[in-house]
Amino acid sequence: MIPKKKFPIGIDDFNKIRTNDFYYVDKTGFIRDLLLDWGEVNLFTLDDLENL
Repeated sequence: MIPKKKFPIGIDDFNKIRTNDFYYVDKTGFIRDLLLDWGEVNLFTLDDLENL
């Protein structure tokens, strides 16, 4: 059985996420797609408003 990765709930330190083998999805490729196909309206949401 393949061990499952943990979800980094409440962890905002990228180094901890990578060194402790948490589940991580790199979404930087979406930035290119967004810039190439910019819409009339684009919605950006924030996951954590406390860090503003």
